[in-house]
Amino acid sequence: MRSDALAFWLREPGIGEIRQAPLREPGPGEVLVRTLHSGVSRGTETLVFRGGVPSSQYAAMRAPFQEGDFPGPVKYGYLSVGVVEHGPAELRGSTVFCLYPHQTAYVVPAAAVVVVPDDVPPERAVLAGTMETAVNALWDAALLVGDRITVVGAGMVGCCVARLAARFPGVQVTLVDIDIARAKVAATLGVEFALPADAADGRDLVVHTSATSAGLQQSLDLLAPEGTVIDLSWYGDAEVHLSLGGAFHSGRLGIRASQVGTVSAARRGRRTASDRLVLALDLLRDPAFDELITGVSRFDELPEVMAQLANGSLPALCHTVTYGTG
Repeated sequence: MRSDALAFWLREPGIGEIRQAPLREPGPGEVLVRTLHSGVSRGTETLVFRGGVPSSQYAAMRAPFQEGDFPGPVKYGYLSVGVVEHGPAELRGSTVFCLYPHQTAYVVPAAAVVVVPDDVPPERAVLAGTMETAVNALWDAALLVGDRITVVGAGMVGCCVARLAARFPGVQVTLVDIDIARAKVAATLGVEFALPADAADGRDLVVHTSATSAGLQQSLDLLAPEGTVIDLSWYGDAEVHLSLGGAFHSGRLGIRASQVGTVSAARRGRRTASDRLVLALDLLRDPAFDELITGVSRFDELPEVMAQLANGSLPALCHTVTYGTG
């Protein structure tokens, strides 16, 4: 058994590094996981990397297996896929997903891992945490047959929401983004695409994921009377400015936050967070989601890669990390 592992840490805002991470022997009911792939949740993780978490949200934004504290040093992340090397017999040798930071190997309770279906490639399985967010959002949205929906922001979360919503009978989905290159992604996902200036209004529901004031304002402007914006954006310490003097009041429009840390009230009495994660992995049997994997780097490159993702010089939807032998 390994005596130690390597982990990615944010030493201070804007500076990442690789550190030694001692590995203990797994106890009863625990597993040792050797990491195969992890994914960078581009919105949240780059915000953390820049030091953009408000002090009032330090506790709320803690990841399940985070070490350290914001703004740093902190070990942060939650999209990890690996193989169980030690643990209960029924899990040994299984490919699993865990909400764990970027680390070559780790020991966690067996209940913290979920087995990846055989027909979901490990590279795609890193999207499970993002898919959880999309599932929770659609539970919050209470989507109806025949709805006209727009998703503003074609990032990881927005694309997952759009693909899932398009599978509802009679639902019309448009993905809106400022980047025309996302039109190809939309086509693969089976939804329409529009630049902001060309987006149709009169929508029953708008899901906002762009984390910008302009995106949220447009989301409101696209609604039909009595419509609702489901806002999945995490703005961090950025101020949000809206003009509410138009149809917001007369049209009885709504803005509702959706956040994955709590199971949607619509399902909380009947589904656990573990149930939701199992569902997310099952939904990733769809090969269309491979379109969201837009870059791959080695684990040892992560300090430089995270800086490039944070400053925008490395564009990506989901950037993945490979670990070799861990």
